[in-house]
Amino acid sequence: MDKKDNVYIKADNNKLINEACIRWVQKFDECLEVCTKSTGCDVINGGSHRICKINNSDSYNKLNKHFE
Repeated sequence: MDKKDNVYIKADNNKLINEACIRWVQKFDECLEVCTKSTGCDVINGGSHRICKINNSDSYNKLNKHFE
């Protein structure tokens, strides 16, 4: 069995997100909300991770390319 390398992106709250665990991404201007919970996330009440271009441009650009 091939072992895949875990690939992580950095969120604004100094947390790392395993890309394999991303359930959905929602774009808000120059920020992205990322859900990693298997049961889903509520953007309004929290539970998701924020990645803003101004704070983490590499992570933002990597995910934002899917919106272009």
